[in-house]
Amino acid sequence: MEQQKKRTAWVNNTLIILNILYFLYLETTGSSTDTLCMLKHGAMYAPYILDNREYYRLLTSIFMHFGIHHIANNMLILFVLGDTAEQALGSAKYLAFYLLCGIGANIISMAWDLHSFTQSVGAGASGAIFGVAGGLLYIVMINRGRLENLSAQRLIIMIMFSLFLGVTSPHVDNTAHMSGLILGIILAAVLYRKPKKSPDRKCKEM
Repeated sequence: MEQQKKRTAWVNNTLIILNILYFLYLETTGSSTDTLCMLKHGAMYAPYILDNREYYRLLTSIFMHFGIHHIANNMLILFVLGDTAEQALGSAKYLAFYLLCGIGANIISMAWDLHSFTQSVGAGASGAIFGVAGGLLYIVMINRGRLENLSAQRLIIMIMFSLFLGVTSPHVDNTAHMSGLILGIILAAVLYRKPKKSPDRKCKEM
């Protein structure tokens, strides 16, 4: 059987490029580790979103990162997982999936901050990326535990390790991580359709 040619994951590549370009922009106009600079350029902050109706921050904050280590870690994971997720979902669905996971995780994180009387400035693609991990987990599981070179066991270990790092590190939005993961599983269940197997062709003498 002839193997299908793998499509270029242009959406995932574009998302990575946008994150890097925005990071470089922040570094040239100020500093990505400066909270005031991040607020000025679109970081998430509940009072600004709710009181000033700056809803765009729920989106722009997904493309912002606090420092080189933050963006390097996130983009590495997105590069590893995003390609497979885009191949499975298709480019248009993957873009919608990624943005919905990121925005949804931000909304839940903001709601938790309000509930716990916390006012924090948030930025990062982690909610969306955990969404990609959760979506892939669902997709791999319904494909009998393997998709391309990705196994369910390897993916679960990666997710658990990432969650552990978040819990044991200071200034990490673990609510966004868990929310993104759960949203990714739910959205993948809605958007993903398992390919139907082609019937085997056999020669038959007439």
